[in-house]
Amino acid sequence: MLKNDLLSLICCPSCRADLRYEADKDRLTCTSCGATYEVKEGIPILLPAPDGR
Repeated sequence: MLKNDLLSLICCPSCRADLRYEADKDRLTCTSCGATYEVKEGIPILLPAPDGR
């Protein structure tokens, strides 16, 4: 589970747009470019994938 106050502080590292938390998949999805980022134990892993998505 990701805390809402943390979500309000972070943005997509690729394009700087807002991120949407998908609790059922435990991941963040960029609202602009569609990049996804895994959340492990409540910590967002904001490293771009090797293919850029």
